[in-house]
Amino acid sequence: MSTITPGGATALATASGAQFGFRRSVPLMAGIVGGLASLAAASAAGLAGLLLAAPSLQIAMKLAGSAYLLWLAWKIGHSGPPAMKTNLAGPTSFVGGACLLWLNPKGWAMALGAAASFAMLADGPVRLAILLSATLGLAAATSLSLWCLAGLMLARLLRTERQWRLVNAVLGLLLALSILPMWLEL
Repeated sequence: MSTITPGGATALATASGAQFGFRRSVPLMAGIVGGLASLAAASAAGLAGLLLAAPSLQIAMKLAGSAYLLWLAWKIGHSGPPAMKTNLAGPTSFVGGACLLWLNPKGWAMALGAAASFAMLADGPVRLAILLSATLGLAAATSLSLWCLAGLMLARLLRTERQWRLVNAVLGLLLALSILPMWLEL
């Protein structure tokens, strides 16, 4: 399922788990789950049709989403070990996690694809919205928890400031690179 594959949300959950631990990363993960579930519901209700009909709105979303992801990647990439005073003062919030999905055209594409693929499973847009939001939300919660725990385990392996800086730089770079597919749509 597409919620477990590497991307912006999973990279951010991994970095947050490594930097802040699982419990402090829950608001971020809940925001991402809520963002995906609400995208699925909106897609099922037909809002995605507006995005397809308005190319300028798509470009604006790509620009805003790219800027937000690059800002997060910069913050992660330039942070050090959790004990150090860094630019990354606290984990990304619930709203930040939701914005990660709402401003990401890849998230919209996934939700729209799911709505189109599973439209025949429900007898109307409301039931489809409930079905998709619950299913994608549960899948994302499971996936993000695993990625966050992987970050937590990674943090236990990191012993030096140099190791932390290297891993954070790699996670920041991966988050920045997750932007490319939305601009290189084939």
